[in-house]
Amino acid sequence: MKKFINFLKNTVAEMKKVVWPNAQQTKRDTSVVIGMTVFFAAFLGFVDFVFQNLLSKLV
Repeated sequence: MKKFINFLKNTVAEMKKVVWPNAQQTKRDTSVVIGMTVFFAAFLGFVDFVFQNLLSKLV
């Protein structure tokens, strides 16, 4: 049981060292992730469309 309590104390101590982002940073980072996701989804959709058309012409 002592090991578990020591683990919890160390966990709390480490969590106090964490530097959390503010709301503005979180919004910016979230918008970057959403933007990149939309970009890559569109890119992969385009590549899929091209390969689908090429394959249908070959078959």
